[in-house]
Amino acid sequence: MPRFGAAPSRVTAAIVLIVIGLVFAVPLVALAQFTFRQGTDGGLTFAHYSAITDPINASTYQPVFDGLGASLLIAVITVAIVLLVLLPAQIVTALRYPRLRRVLEFVCIVPITVPVVVLVVGFIPVYQVVAQVFGSGAWTLSFAIGVVALPFAFRPIAAAITATDLTVLSEAARSLGASWWAVTWRVLLPNLRRGITAACFLTITVVLGEYTLASFLSRTTFQTALVLVQQTDPYVAAIFSLGALVFGFLLLVVIGRIGTRRSGTGARQRRRRKESA
Repeated sequence: MPRFGAAPSRVTAAIVLIVIGLVFAVPLVALAQFTFRQGTDGGLTFAHYSAITDPINASTYQPVFDGLGASLLIAVITVAIVLLVLLPAQIVTALRYPRLRRVLEFVCIVPITVPVVVLVVGFIPVYQVVAQVFGSGAWTLSFAIGVVALPFAFRPIAAAITATDLTVLSEAARSLGASWWAVTWRVLLPNLRRGITAACFLTITVVLGEYTLASFLSRTTFQTALVLVQQTDPYVAAIFSLGALVFGFLLLVVIGRIGTRRSGTGARQRRRRKESA
């Protein structure tokens, strides 16, 4: 295949990676150094970390743990919405209604083009009804955050569906006598595993980082609790923020490892087939 343009040299690629790494690393290192800072004298201490487990400060830091628990509950419900609503819709569209793929893609991508503040204006009257029916618990945010997370969950699953010929796989399985349940559970979902895992992890990251919806709808989540605790103890708020960033980074690493292992397994299987042939 002809290549257009010159590929960057190793030195150029290394410089680009170093610059990009510094752009991301410097703020994180500064945040980590701030969590160990002792006042303004430049000294370092572990007192801020030990203060989190001190029973004397339990009432001060309790909102953070309550908000973290609420955010984890919202994450579980939002992931369930993705798996039980979005994933079946994409699979059915790919198998039975391919002409509606563009329509489904447009509906799922629209929320990322609308500012969250504008979405909140539309959610406020809706949540007045939601509060009357389901109560005003923080878990009800999963309905709104599920809409915000749609673009991030749609893309990985759509990429996995595009890379896999679901129609051929399903027809082959059906011709061998498999039921639709067996086709979905044993054929389609294993081939979409990487995209599903990426969609779930990105959804969790969106939930843990969402602040605007919870703030305007008067719900206590991890981010709103951090803002509240920051007014009394900025060091502990920085510790939890750093932990959330590290958690999101680990999720991305896990996604990459799953994809690498999947690709490596497929390559080994192809080599075995060639050797046996």
